[in-house]
Order: sequence, then C-alpha cells, then structure tokens
Amino acid sequence: MADNLFKVKIVTPEKIFYEGEVEILEFNTTEGEIGIYKNHIPMTVIVKPGVITMTNGEDVKKAALHSGFVEILPDLVTVLAELVEWPDEIDVERAKTAGERARERIAKKENDVDMDRAQMALMKSIARISALK
Repeated sequence: MADNLFKVKIVTPEKIFYEGEVEILEFNTTEGEIGIYKNHIPMTVIVKPGVITMTNGEDVKKAALHSGFVEILPDLVTVLAELVEWPDEIDVERAKTAGERARERIAKKENDVDMDRAQMALMKSIARISALK
C-alpha cells in the first residue's frame, strides 16, 4: 500500500492547509474532473470550485476548494489555492444564502450584474455545501 502513496501539499496565502500522503486525489479543473494517482504525468491545471477529496485507504478527507492552480508531478501534487475550507469551517447558512443570492442575480440577467462573478459565487456556494455531504 505504501508504494501507491504520493505527497500532497495544499497551500493558501495564509497557511499550509494540508500536507500528507494519499493514494488518490480528486478535484475539479476548468477542463473537468481529475483523479490523480502516484506517477501521474507531469502537468499544471487550473482549479474550478468544487470538492477536493484525498483518499488513503479507508481514510477519506474532503474540503471545499475554491480556486487556484495545481502542479502535478509523479510523486508530489502541490495545490496553490485562494481558499480551501474543511467541512467544520463552513457556515452552511451563509453558503446557502450566498447561493440563493447568486441564483437570483443570474436569473434577473440585468445589465449591471457581473454574470461571471455571480456564477463564481454560485459555484463556491455549491462547493461549500457539497463538502458537507
């Protein structure tokens, strides 16, 4: 089992959010969902808001990952994230309210509404709520 492990480091501007070894790392990119195992081909990807899942045997950790970049190397994956939140750090009512507000802005389609920003707010709300499940 130890032969299947690779290092993961998740860094935010404030701190090292997570550092450890995993068998599988899964998250959303702008190109779609990705699952990473040890010895993955080297690449760099852009994060799309969603849930990042770190699996090591029966131990599964999930967090809301909002945006950033990921460098993938065969033995190390480094996530440079704007914001990452463990489920116990998420205010579910605030996330729901933000999602409802974003949906309303998108539905109105008013000229003074920044649609990209509203869609990003909605995706972040969905990521937070999904990390709680």
